[in-house]
Amino acid sequence: MAIPVIDFSKLNGEQRAKTLAQIANGCEEWGFFQLVNHGISEELLQRVKKVCSDCYKMEREEGFKNSTPVKSLNELVENKSGDKLENVDWEDVFLLSDGNVWPSKTPGFKETMTEYRTELKKLGEKVMEAMDENLGLPLGYIKKAFNGEGDDAFFGTKVSHYPPCPHPERLNGLRAHTDAGGVILLFQDDEVSGLQILKDGQWIEVQPLSNAIVINIGDQIEVLSNGRYKSVWHRVLATRDGNRRSIASFYNPSMNATIAPAPEFVETVKKEVDQTYPKFVFGDYMSVYAEQKFLPKEPRFQAAVRAM
Repeated sequence: MAIPVIDFSKLNGEQRAKTLAQIANGCEEWGFFQLVNHGISEELLQRVKKVCSDCYKMEREEGFKNSTPVKSLNELVENKSGDKLENVDWEDVFLLSDGNVWPSKTPGFKETMTEYRTELKKLGEKVMEAMDENLGLPLGYIKKAFNGEGDDAFFGTKVSHYPPCPHPERLNGLRAHTDAGGVILLFQDDEVSGLQILKDGQWIEVQPLSNAIVINIGDQIEVLSNGRYKSVWHRVLATRDGNRRSIASFYNPSMNATIAPAPEFVETVKKEVDQTYPKFVFGDYMSVYAEQKFLPKEPRFQAAVRAM
């Protein structure tokens, strides 16, 4: 099995219906799919790869050598323990958003990543519009739901590196989880693999593909679609070779947005089975997620309701 690969440029041509059906399949059956010909230039993507790799070498690598994952793994090996580190990730990570401090020593980093984030946010909105159409919702429904009381949906970018690990069997690059937010757009390493999703009880690799953007469904899209679209478990393996680069951007609701299944789905479900997702404020969900990220998602939904 391989993660679906979709030519996004065909959404605006004679093959629109087929392309929409491919996107629907990716959302319903996989929770992950890859977009090629998505409109973001190869030249920009190459610059993104360069500045992120340069940033790790110039501003992050030395710090990682003294990080908790490295120290914990060294202690485990020195003690000749056969245990595995269950609560540690072999990951160097930082967040880029409109309101936080960005790395400043890497030439071209801020300019390139600002341009990239602008283009990626536009792509995210096009993907959400395709979801609206496939779900039979008014155009712009998901974006409006994410904006909450204003025009303040959150768009953040997580820059991660997974350096070579001397004992990859002892811990994960990133533990299995589902993503809390809405639509995730990932520009992953096209040479070093490691990302896997859980499908039908099997872990399947998200195959590296040059210049592709990987899309995955977050918990909030699952709720809005009343379970028609699923956020799925995924993880990153630690590896002995290569420094895997991962640039994941999150198009999430604002903290004050109220998330609930679209009314159309609630009415349909009530006629068939008495099963709907709950209604909650996204900020409350995030408070729960911070404590339960690596646990099953279903109890998180109920805990967020109790926080209202």
